[in-house]
Order: sequence, then structure tokens, then C-alpha cells
Amino acid sequence: QVQLVESGGGLVQAGGSLRLSCAADVRTSTSYCMAWFRQAPGKERELVTAISWSGNTYYTDSVKGRFTISRDNTKNTVYLQMNSLKPEDTAVYYCAAVLSPRIVVVTKTAAYDYWGQGTQVTVSS
Repeated sequence: QVQLVESGGGLVQAGGSLRLSCAADVRTSTSYCMAWFRQAPGKERELVTAISWSGNTYYTDSVKGRFTISRDNTKNTVYLQMNSLKPEDTAVYYCAAVLSPRIVVVTKTAAYDYWGQGTQVTVSS
């Protein structure tokens, strides 16, 4: 069982920035693809960004150029730097993990086995 603990959510004005962190309780040598999903009220959960163990990344179109995912494998932690935030970014953000080969970025929601509890991000206009 993998435990994921998110932190860093909050309230920010449009145009502002937030940084989310997700600490994973895993062995450092284990290869996991990590991702951030979000779910807004009345909407389905969507993949925002994902990063392979080796650092390959995926971003959904709506966040390209504004969000950056990164990871520190020595700390088993993944980060999401969110800049130029918009009201439509408001959602609960979830960290997720799935075992995968080191270079593979997993983009299928159903593939993710482990989920954090979620952290609220609210962007005011």
C-alpha cells in the first residue's frame, strides 16, 4: 500500500501562483509514475499533468505554459508549480501514483492505483 500526502493548496487571486507537494511513502528505488488530477464541482476528474520516474512529462492543453510538474526521487516527492492561475483552475487537486517503467508517462486515469486525499485550490477573480 502506498500512501500519498498532498499539501500546499489554498486561496489565491487570479494571476497568482501556488505550489503543491505530494510526499509518497514508497521505497526510493521503486519506479512510480506520479500525476496530478483535479476535480471541479459537477465535473469529472481530469488528468492535469504526469511525470515518469525519469522525468518525462505530460500536460493537458489548458495548463501548458502555466503549470510545471517536477519530482525529487531522493525525497519521493512530486511538486506542481502553478502560475498564472485562472478561476477555471479551481478544483480539488489529487496526487496519484502507479507502478510503471522508468521512462513511461501514464495518462490513463483508470491505471492509477494510489491516490492522495486531495487539496483544495480556489482561484478568485
